[in-house]
Amino acid sequence: MAATGTSVELDGHLITLTNLDKPLYPNGFTKAEVIQHYLAVADVMLPHLARRCVTRVRFPDGSMGPSFYEKNAPGGSPDWLRTFTVDASSTLIAYPLIDSAAALVLMAQYAALELHVPQWQAPTPAVQPFSLGDDTLADMLMVDLDPGEGTTMVDTAEAALIVATRLAVDGLLPHVKTTGSKGLQVQAAISPTGARRVVSYLRRIGAELMASHPNRFLLTQNRAARTGLTLIDVLQNLAVRNTIAPYSLRGRQEPSVSTPVTWDEVAAAAAGAPLVFTAADLPPRLAAHGDLAADLLTPTAASLPDE
Repeated sequence: MAATGTSVELDGHLITLTNLDKPLYPNGFTKAEVIQHYLAVADVMLPHLARRCVTRVRFPDGSMGPSFYEKNAPGGSPDWLRTFTVDASSTLIAYPLIDSAAALVLMAQYAALELHVPQWQAPTPAVQPFSLGDDTLADMLMVDLDPGEGTTMVDTAEAALIVATRLAVDGLLPHVKTTGSKGLQVQAAISPTGARRVVSYLRRIGAELMASHPNRFLLTQNRAARTGLTLIDVLQNLAVRNTIAPYSLRGRQEPSVSTPVTWDEVAAAAAGAPLVFTAADLPPRLAAHGDLAADLLTPTAASLPDE
C-alpha cells in the first residue's frame, strides 16, 4: 500500500483518508488502527463477505458516541464500489458489496466499525432488484446465543456446546465464533434452504432444548424473562436480518472482534477461561490457526431434516 499524505492507493483505487489520529475507542485506538485491523484480517474476512449485502454500523464520534445503521452505500461513494439492489418490503436498498481490501478501508474511513451480513448471498447471475422473502435461499444457519442478565461466559459456552451437539445429531457441522460482545454464535453451512424453513427448524430445536434444559434456554425476546437464561435467537435467520460478520470490530469499550474459535476454546471457557479477543489478538491468532471458519465457505450438501 503506497501512501502520499492522506491518500492511499489500494487495489488500484485511490482512497482519501482523514482524521487518522482520531481516537475511536476510549483506550485511544485510532481510525488508523481500525484501518490497520481491517487490512490485517482482509484475506480471511473478505471470503465471508463475498456476495453478501453489508449493513454497517457507523460511529462518527467513536465507539462510545452516537451510532447509526446504514444499509445503502454511503453518499458520495466512489464509482468502483460495487452495489447490489434489494427490494425489501417495496423499499429499494443499494447495499455495498465489500469484495476488496480497498472497500474494507473505505468503510473504515467512514467510521463503519461494525460490518453485518445476512445468511444468504446475492444470486449469480445477479438479478436486480432482488426481492427478499421467506423463500430467499440461505446457505448457512445461525444460532445466536444471547445471554440474559445474571449469566456469564461459562453459561454461554455451556449453551453453545449443547446447541452444537444437537445440530450434529442432524448431520450438520457446527462452527462457533464470539460476537465481540457477550454472546456466542453457532453456525453451520447448509444446502440452499428457504429462510423461513431455517427459522422453523431452529425454533423446533430451540423448543426441544428449552424442554430438556428449562433452567438454561428460552426463545422469547422478552428481556424481562431472560434473567439467568440464554436466549436462542432464531430470528437472525430471517432474510431481512443480518448479524455481525466474522472478524468485524464491535463498537464497544474496547476494540473487540467477532472471532471464530475452536470447540476446545469453548470447552475451556465453560470451565472458566476467558473468551474475548481484541484487534491486537487477531494477527497472532491468524498466524497460528488461519481462518477457523473456513469450512463455512465450502459448498455443502448438508440438508435440514424434514419437518
